[in-house]
Amino acid sequence: MPTELDLIGSYTGLLSLACFCIYTGAFGSLPQNVRSGAKKDGTDDEDEDEEEPERLSLDDAWFFPIIGSVVLFGLFLVIKYFGKEWVNWILGWYFSFAGIGSVWKSSVSLTRYVLGPQKWKEFERFSLAVKKGHVNIFSLNWRTPSLVLLPLAVIPSVLYRYSPASRRSALLTDVLSISFSQNALSLLKVDSFKTGTVLLSGLFLYDIYWVFGTRVMVEVATSLDVPIKLLWPKSLSFSDENGFTLLGLGDIVIPGAFVALGLRYDYYRHVKKENRSSSASFSKPYFYASLVAYVAGLVTTMTVMHTFKAAQPALLYLSPACILSFLLTAFFRGEFKDAWNWVDGSESNKEHDKKE
Repeated sequence: MPTELDLIGSYTGLLSLACFCIYTGAFGSLPQNVRSGAKKDGTDDEDEDEEEPERLSLDDAWFFPIIGSVVLFGLFLVIKYFGKEWVNWILGWYFSFAGIGSVWKSSVSLTRYVLGPQKWKEFERFSLAVKKGHVNIFSLNWRTPSLVLLPLAVIPSVLYRYSPASRRSALLTDVLSISFSQNALSLLKVDSFKTGTVLLSGLFLYDIYWVFGTRVMVEVATSLDVPIKLLWPKSLSFSDENGFTLLGLGDIVIPGAFVALGLRYDYYRHVKKENRSSSASFSKPYFYASLVAYVAGLVTTMTVMHTFKAAQPALLYLSPACILSFLLTAFFRGEFKDAWNWVDGSESNKEHDKKE
């Protein structure tokens, strides 16, 4: 049996992993020149011509819990009537290929950050483009380190896929899950605090119903054997004999998207309202407030779970904490109206970019 000290160490480790995912994922959602520290100087800016991702709008936020409920209940029915083997087989292959791409992208981003933008641009650049006439259908650009990292990125997925379920390493699960969460946060961009508030509120109710109202969530979660959770051993010696504490990626990515939105709003304020140049260094009151709120919400979740010895829907605590952090920060700074009406990636913001 794990001791109290073992459990505290396990909760601390899991909390650290979750915060690491959100912190790095939030910065990954910023424009490329801010992440790398490069200046916008009009020169060749990369293999790396970034496509502007679709943002989650207010209409999407209203339907998100409904779509999630349909998918969750659908998985439950498939598992109940056809067995979990089929679901795990299909999802296993999907996450194997997705894991390769995700680990590759994360490792390339890390390598590029460590080397710096100038050193990175010294490497040979390769391009692959598919065109129909003069229309560019598909393009892929990379530099030499990316080619070296690709075979290394295959290793975690292959080891996870072909290891017996009973002997799968928690480290492999965490490597894949961390890369999934980081890339999800860099791609899943909420377009406004209004949308984020609706999304978190809807998923707050979603979590309560499917966890406390039915056994559907528990049945699906315990049946799926895919790397969609973070694990930390309940032992200070990192032994797995006492089992693991775990946190689902949904409890990282969804509130993490709200934290990342706060960081992008901080950057917007820095560049647009304070009339300063694009820079990786700027004040981050909304980002830090929401990140602290996330930590407080997750600590509350773990405390309640430990006290009552029962699993808890983390969004029950994380959603109110993140929303409240935004409201308090905006009101105390006297910026609530501007922050509430701001839309990330709107045409008005792009006009500001052109004037910069």
